[in-house]
Amino acid sequence: MPDTMRARLVRTRATAPDAVCTAAANRPRGPELARRGRFLLIAADHPARASLTVRGRANAMADRVDLLDRLLVALSRPGVAGVLGTADILEDLLLLDALANKIVVGSMNRGGVPGTVFEIDDRFTAYDADTITAMRFDAGKMLLRIDPDDPATAGALERCSQAVSALAARQLVSMVEPFWVRRDAAGARVNDLSTDAVIRSVAVAQALGSRSAYTWLKLPVVDDMPRVLAATTLPVVLLGGDPHGDPDRTYAAWQRALTDESVRGLVVGRALLYPPDDDVAAAVDTAVGLL
Repeated sequence: MPDTMRARLVRTRATAPDAVCTAAANRPRGPELARRGRFLLIAADHPARASLTVRGRANAMADRVDLLDRLLVALSRPGVAGVLGTADILEDLLLLDALANKIVVGSMNRGGVPGTVFEIDDRFTAYDADTITAMRFDAGKMLLRIDPDDPATAGALERCSQAVSALAARQLVSMVEPFWVRRDAAGARVNDLSTDAVIRSVAVAQALGSRSAYTWLKLPVVDDMPRVLAATTLPVVLLGGDPHGDPDRTYAAWQRALTDESVRGLVVGRALLYPPDDDVAAAVDTAVGLL
């Protein structure tokens, strides 16, 4: 992003905030999710929960211009269908005219900041169904962490259920990202990525809300994906998660999971935006090739 572009973006935000709504109203939209083949979405809602570290690089996602640069590269690559983010990210991209004909998914509950005492009390602090509708976006995404030892889980379940119902009433897709949570030796909450735990989380997540017609599941790739995918008839997208280890092994795991007809695509953020060699275009092109 040239300095002149950043300056224009900052100036527009300060002096013409209505430009965001104008850009949203004028944005050309592509086909609905249900009418697309398999697709790749770039996830960029991590900073809203202060999740800034990537591959051991502290604060890798803290530089907003650098993050936008990486998103602009990713969204420009052939085969990238769209982006998932919070209002601060998506409105920057709208003002940069980067979302024409793209799928846009608004991230909804970002209140459960990792490492806090209120982590599981995951409030809806970002998008709501009314705003997603008004902005002419395609879906809302919510994180659902189920901690059997934390009573705040009940409230999180209720709020996610209400969001699913609100989106369905507007015929908008809910992307629900469920995790069963356990405590490690130090008492910190970690997502349980065992096959049985993921299946339990699927069972709960797919029943949320007064309707499931517009519910999709956003699931991690774990050891026995056939068993996980057998637990649901809902559309599934695969999440990239916190990248670690050999990228080629990650790509191979995604490719194996993509053989199931219920898997509609990939929703990947840090693994593609911050690859080990920093070649965002090459990483994105590799992921598109898996589809």
